[in-house]
Amino acid sequence: MAVTDNGFYLALGQRIAAARKARDLTQQQLADELGIAQQTLAHYEAGRLRVAVALLPPLARALGVSIEHLIGENELRSTAGKRGPASRIQTQPERIQALPRARQRFLADMIEMALKQGGQSSGASGG
Repeated sequence: MAVTDNGFYLALGQRIAAARKARDLTQQQLADELGIAQQTLAHYEAGRLRVAVALLPPLARALGVSIEHLIGENELRSTAGKRGPASRIQTQPERIQALPRARQRFLADMIEMALKQGGQSSGASGG
């Protein structure tokens, strides 16, 4: 692998591992779901093996994230043509998407409540 490839596959592996852990899955559980060996998944997460393109859709589905998230496309797109780091609000959707479904529902309910309250008190200043 070329040096730039190494960085890409290392970052991809880190995103896979983070999403897997956020869903409370072991390497063995995820590997079983994908029909691959646990050692292969470990190599993907460490960036030592290239993930087959054909594996990206089932991997993204199993982890509850988009393929774009896995390959880091959202990070590239959100910062293109813009100076400085992405804002907190831009990075939160992907972090939320990596959470277990129960936590996602809890956060969605909290956001809905905050938006409803914001709509009712649009003249008041919030803090």
